[in-house]
Amino acid sequence: MAGKILIVDDNPNMSSLLSEMLEVFDYESIRAGDGFEAIEHVDQQDFSLVITDMRMPRMSGLDLLQKIKDKNPKLPVVIISGYALDEEGNTVLDTLADGFLNKPFKMSDIESLLKNVIK
Repeated sequence: MAGKILIVDDNPNMSSLLSEMLEVFDYESIRAGDGFEAIEHVDQQDFSLVITDMRMPRMSGLDLLQKIKDKNPKLPVVIISGYALDEEGNTVLDTLADGFLNKPFKMSDIESLLKNVIK
């Protein structure tokens, strides 16, 4: 395996699809249904990358991004969303996130993301 990636999305269909896409590129994935579960995984395991949905219940992807970067600033975090960001969201994304993917994304988008984000 090339590395381990944490997928954070409250939609199990989306996280399953993304997991299958990552397998094509030889990445193992762990899935979390929300930001709190994701923090537990990050505290217990090493990951090459975190991919998180922006809109989730209990903790947004932007809040998760900030919490991860506070604890582990070198861990790459990519936000995925089907929605436009407001000004505050754009600022957080520009200063902290290592990438952004618009939904729906294609296999080539995932391939580019992996090449550009994981060193």
